[in-house]
Amino acid sequence: MALADRWLLPDGVKEMLPSDARQVEALRRSLLDMYDAWGYELVMPPLMEHLESLLTGVGKDLDLNTFKLVDQLTGQTLGIRADITPQVARIDAHRMHVDGANRLCYCGSVLHTHQANMLASRNPLQIGAELYGHAGIESDLEVISLMIETLYASGLKDGLSLDLEHIGIFRGLIVDAGLDASVTDRYMELLQRKALPELDLFLAELEAEQDLKDKLAVLPRLNGGYEVLERARALFAHANPAILEAVDYLDALSQMILKRFPSIDLYFDLGELRGYHYHTGVVFSALTPAFGQAVAKGGRYDAIGRDFGRARPATGFSADLKTLASLSTGSHRVGDIVVAPSGDEADLLSAIKLLREQGYRVVQQLPGDKLASSVQKELVQKAGSWVVQTR
Repeated sequence: MALADRWLLPDGVKEMLPSDARQVEALRRSLLDMYDAWGYELVMPPLMEHLESLLTGVGKDLDLNTFKLVDQLTGQTLGIRADITPQVARIDAHRMHVDGANRLCYCGSVLHTHQANMLASRNPLQIGAELYGHAGIESDLEVISLMIETLYASGLKDGLSLDLEHIGIFRGLIVDAGLDASVTDRYMELLQRKALPELDLFLAELEAEQDLKDKLAVLPRLNGGYEVLERARALFAHANPAILEAVDYLDALSQMILKRFPSIDLYFDLGELRGYHYHTGVVFSALTPAFGQAVAKGGRYDAIGRDFGRARPATGFSADLKTLASLSTGSHRVGDIVVAPSGDEADLLSAIKLLREQGYRVVQQLPGDKLASSVQKELVQKAGSWVVQTR
């Protein structure tokens, strides 16, 4: 690396200067306080763990996105977390031993080997909440509600939309089709890329009944408003019962969401397979016109508890706090700095301490240092007392 380039950050890695950092920190405190008010306990997992623990039950996508390193003490392979969710699942399964519902939240840095999209950072500040121990629709509703309230608290209310999907629809269709693993993987890959012309060619060569091929072809085209659910009911009326159960689940959940948040736009995409190897039920994401990608996402992932040796229903969401802060329409007011003169006189130090306790930002001037032109207030002594005056 050239000497002139060694101070450059790696591609996709971002840092925050004081104004942005203050905004992010203010939002972090506000959101964690809100989660606490909802009964979610804060946990702080480590930045790195044994690789096997980080990747348990999450599939190869997270594996490819995880930085690996060798522990100099043991020679074992460690990973720097690319997602905090598996760590929180491990904590619920092995550290807390709660039999009923367990609500946990977190906020911490993660690292990605590559950007999720052109707008994404490789070092997000991930914030989220997870609910363990309850498998009903009510826990999915609670987590989605908390995600929406998170976005509202971040100032992202105008034009907010919620995408809903259900992994059970795809899985039920695959069971009906009886496709082997390699064919399923190819079909899934085409669905994820929304490569409809390639999908049509793939299905034309597939040895299967035409009715089944028609269902496989229509799945990625089932997206839009509430009418999508009615189309799905008609198309899959005689298919695997699990498909209609998933459609009914989305219907019931969407009605419950609209009752709480009547202004939110709902969108259904029944062929969306984000997190297929990870999620087991409803999958959701939130979008805003101000950003070209999802600003928060989550879903149900019951299977991960079994992978940690303790089967636990699980649902949760996460977001990049840096992204939320950058899109926030609100701003954290920064008070003026009060400059106090140098010195260690007891009355001066007492005055400085009192001002700080009252919420002032007080900087004591260093000997020989000049006051910046931007300084608006200073602590001066008048008639034997220390007072703040405007310059």
